[in-house]
Amino acid sequence: RPAAQGSWTRYRGKFLDERRIGAGAEFARRHRAALQRATRMYGVPAEYVLGIMAVETHFGDNLGSHRVIDALTTLGFDYARRGPFFRDELHHFLLMAREEGVDPARPKGSFAGAMGLGQFMPSSFRKWAVDFNGDGHRDLWNPEDAIGSIANYFAQHGWQPGQPVVAPLVAKGPIALETGFSTRYPLATLMEAGLRPASPVSAEAPVSLLQLRHQQYDQYLIGHPNFYTITRYNHSTHYAMAVHELALAIRHRL
Repeated sequence: RPAAQGSWTRYRGKFLDERRIGAGAEFARRHRAALQRATRMYGVPAEYVLGIMAVETHFGDNLGSHRVIDALTTLGFDYARRGPFFRDELHHFLLMAREEGVDPARPKGSFAGAMGLGQFMPSSFRKWAVDFNGDGHRDLWNPEDAIGSIANYFAQHGWQPGQPVVAPLVAKGPIALETGFSTRYPLATLMEAGLRPASPVSAEAPVSLLQLRHQQYDQYLIGHPNFYTITRYNHSTHYAMAVHELALAIRHRL
């Protein structure tokens, strides 16, 4: 189903606001040393870690008020369609609580059981969370551990240091190609379809063709492999684009 006209304008309006950008710059100043260390260790620019936190929890303002054990139990046993997924997450949550020495009745998170500043599900916590402040525990409610864990998540999902995320395209007319973060096209195919990069682009590997539907016009972009990496956090073009634009806006503010 193609996106509706103006869908990107509406989505962007929810996240690209002064409150989030200002909070991101403030959080970056407070946690500069941890962010710099994460960039050195994992090759992920600090602003993309900040972009994730901005969208997910507004830097800890919206961490969720549901007990994780209740959320996962309810969804695991009363929600037939995705019951197996949430029962598996409950299993990981109980193992996580044991591994980290946490009372399983204490952690609070989203209605779906996502936890901490980066909103990791328990299986993601066990695979990718790191003890970044060296206190012997992985604690995603702790800003330092959350910073290291998000950077590690990106690195493990293929982030390429120093490589671009998106590049604008100019369309000559209506575009017949399928769009979305999971599409894969050689640059030559995009050119044949009537698209050209707004400025020189080097893309040896196939890229994705992204379409963002503004109120008055449609915008086309190349999605480089790093854009696809952001979508491993949440499988949505709009989500990854909001993270990218917030990252740039916060960096601009620093």
